[in-house]
Amino acid sequence: MYSCKQLGGYPTLLQCWIHEYFPTVGKRGENWKPADNCGLPRAMRWSYRQGVLKVDDLRPILDELTPIDVIWRPSEDHRAWRVLDEICLYRGCLKWGETVVPYLPDRCLRQFGYRQYVPSPPLDCMMATDIDVDWISYHQSVIAVISSSTVATTSSDVEDDYLEWYYRVSHPRLVPPHRDAPREVPVPVYDAEPSDPNWARVSTLIHRYLRQVNAEEEDPQFSDLFEAFHISRSH
Repeated sequence: MYSCKQLGGYPTLLQCWIHEYFPTVGKRGENWKPADNCGLPRAMRWSYRQGVLKVDDLRPILDELTPIDVIWRPSEDHRAWRVLDEICLYRGCLKWGETVVPYLPDRCLRQFGYRQYVPSPPLDCMMATDIDVDWISYHQSVIAVISSSTVATTSSDVEDDYLEWYYRVSHPRLVPPHRDAPREVPVPVYDAEPSDPNWARVSTLIHRYLRQVNAEEEDPQFSDLFEAFHISRSH
């Protein structure tokens, strides 16, 4: 309701999602470890700390994110206690009573550990008539989703044509370009992640800290950390 002064439910879930995927954005504190509290609601993992950044301050920070600033598979450390069910890769419509919504895992394959490819056009759930049948035979949908992909070697792995497609059809920048600037947004080229997942984790942790403290490579105070970061990126 518009008259509510406090929000819960979906906004809480969105806030938790931000904490899970974007560790350098906003203020967060960790309350528990999945290994010790696997029965608690996921959102209880994080405690929110009031920050001073406003929307206009956050937009350029989000625009400057690179693949190593994102935790693409936040539930990876939870797999020992809750195994991923392949039904999560079902692509189709979900129904609860009279509510029908599309569920499209092919648009976020990296969080399942697969290389992201250009997804199929979104579903029109208004035209869906056999949702129950599709759900029962979900294996066919799962095969269709992963048959066009391979297991990712790095957490942000994508097919060669994906980023070009994404930057053409999406809105990849929150800060609008100057009015006189061309509307075409160039596709950024990022350095490849380390092939070894342990080195990739080390690289991510070092880079996260350097960003949090606004470290500059020319600053001798951080020269050793930058050297360690570059070494971890080369493996």
